[in-house]
Amino acid sequence: MDRMSYLVRRLLLAVPTFIGITLVCFSLTRFLPGGPVEMRLMRQRGISQAGAAAAGPSARAQAVSEEHRKQIAAQFGFDKPAHVRFFKMIKDYAIFDFGKSFYQDKTVGQLIWERMPVSISLGLWSTLIIYLISIPLGIKKAVNDGSKFDIITSFGVVIGSAMP
Repeated sequence: MDRMSYLVRRLLLAVPTFIGITLVCFSLTRFLPGGPVEMRLMRQRGISQAGAAAAGPSARAQAVSEEHRKQIAAQFGFDKPAHVRFFKMIKDYAIFDFGKSFYQDKTVGQLIWERMPVSISLGLWSTLIIYLISIPLGIKKAVNDGSKFDIITSFGVVIGSAMP
């Protein structure tokens, strides 16, 4: 029963953890400068991100009517208060509605589905590597703790993890 209560506690902790991480990500993406409204305005003016950075504030300060800015903000839902947007986002995530891509004329679900075969095939290869190499290597390292083999493979793991 002790294992079951541990499992239930861990599952219950997943909910506030998910909400906390989502709140941090929501805050960062919504309140930092250069959000979706600014990106859309720059795209409509034909300015790339790199071009805006190179041109400086003058490229971003080109005259855009306040009405046009409000229309784009309403299109993305930024005309609503932050707490309303956050709870709508959580509700949409709960029903697996991830919205529409800002850069492509597709839903995020369609983009994920298109890339699923590549992800699955990479997942199968990584699973195979884990079962065929990593687990036996970990067992050998645990049995020969402190040996020359353990030190060399630990060094290799650290170097491998540090590489991009």
